[in-house]
Amino acid sequence: MQFTHEHREVQKTLKRYIDEHINPHVDAWENAEMMPAHEIFKGLGKLGLLGLTKPEAHGGAGLDYSFSMAMAETLGHIHCGGVPMAIGVQTDMATPALARFGSEELQREFLAPAIAGDMVACIGVSEPGAGSDVSAIKSVARKDGDDYLISGQKMWITNSLQADWMCMLVNTSDGPAHKNKSLVMVRMRENGKLVKGIEVAQKIRKIGMNSSDTGLIYFDNVRVPQRNLIGQEGAGFIYQMQQFQEERLWCAASTLESLTNCIGWTVEWAQERKLFGASLADQQWVQFKLAELKTEVESLRALTYQAVEHYVAGEDVTEWATMAKLKAGRLNRVVPDTCLQFWGGMGFTWENKVSRMYRDGRLASIGGGADEVMLGILSKIMGIAKRPAK
Repeated sequence: MQFTHEHREVQKTLKRYIDEHINPHVDAWENAEMMPAHEIFKGLGKLGLLGLTKPEAHGGAGLDYSFSMAMAETLGHIHCGGVPMAIGVQTDMATPALARFGSEELQREFLAPAIAGDMVACIGVSEPGAGSDVSAIKSVARKDGDDYLISGQKMWITNSLQADWMCMLVNTSDGPAHKNKSLVMVRMRENGKLVKGIEVAQKIRKIGMNSSDTGLIYFDNVRVPQRNLIGQEGAGFIYQMQQFQEERLWCAASTLESLTNCIGWTVEWAQERKLFGASLADQQWVQFKLAELKTEVESLRALTYQAVEHYVAGEDVTEWATMAKLKAGRLNRVVPDTCLQFWGGMGFTWENKVSRMYRDGRLASIGGGADEVMLGILSKIMGIAKRPAK
């Protein structure tokens, strides 16, 4: 995959917005454990950056998926992980199924304002007893006239303390676990107030990604029109697995610049830091480890670009996206950890850029499917894992 002039222009526009409207405020948002999502998204929406791959009929640019990857990579220029993740939920996690399978009416009501930055979106899959095991969700939607009545819980939901709507995976029948689920658009707020039956039960405090709000949300007989169903009833599990492909590609691409920056900051520090009459950078061990880390990051870049190339060509990229997500999660742990060691005591301070990456990056091996789940998927694709008996 090669970035064209058009890709570079998108990146240039986004980077300018980040420098002017995001990075100057990151420290304050991290301390507040909340970013002003509506304000940030509206600014991005005005620049046309929230719907690069979405239908032109609803305000999108109608571009191929490589432009989403160009944007995801540039989000690594933000000086934290929480804000990029919140933006990625809006562009590549909560909206793909809506854009692909949602009715015209649903796209007008939910997708168009999300692209414009007038609504904040979240994706409701994980629950207290169902994280990486999507088939284990317990939330239900039972029919009542022309409506669904939705009850259950959703946990670890990014953007949910500010979200206007949720793309929610729920059980709509008592059938087999992979065939009884549906994606339903749930309006969470009207005029800034929570819809009847929805409760923000807890704001979850995390060890990293602090500027991104994360909630435990309760649903108690929340009335939703059945027309809010995305696509076909019972096809929600398949739709969500397809959304995961874009989420995992986004995860891999969004780490590239931040990992590169982490190594770059450490190179600069090592050249300045004096140790036993020489600089830290004069130590061969330091030189070799940083060179090794850079090689690993560029390997991830090549893998991610290859995956996107296949995806743009219309191919099934389950294997490619899974490998890229796995590698990104591992490097998001190894690179900051190794670099932090070279920073010594300075690396163990809260305000240090590398220590923030150390905290924020740990999520990449958990969210969107844990490393072990990625390995399980790959093992099945390779034909070396036993499949459960039917």
